[in-house]
Amino acid sequence: MSEGLMYKGHPLMRKENFVYYGSMADSHIVMLQILETKKVNDVDIATRVSVQLQLTDPTAKSRDRVVKKSEKPGFYTALDVGAVWLERALAGK
Repeated sequence: MSEGLMYKGHPLMRKENFVYYGSMADSHIVMLQILETKKVNDVDIATRVSVQLQLTDPTAKSRDRVVKKSEKPGFYTALDVGAVWLERALAGK
């Protein structure tokens, strides 16, 4: 059975301009939203990405779910920040 795309031991799922990093079974996930892109050799490259650390608690109001948020100038920068936030949140720090 295929697990799908993984990064640093956590699943990555994409839906349109949103990328979700982490598992809904955990206490937190990271949501990356691609806000701006530019064409490089006919490929869209993310140039502005919103990154949010969110609680997965379904009873929490949507505005209370966002623990941390930031904006980064590229997808990998945003994913790296999100990965650090997720690791710290899951470790309870």
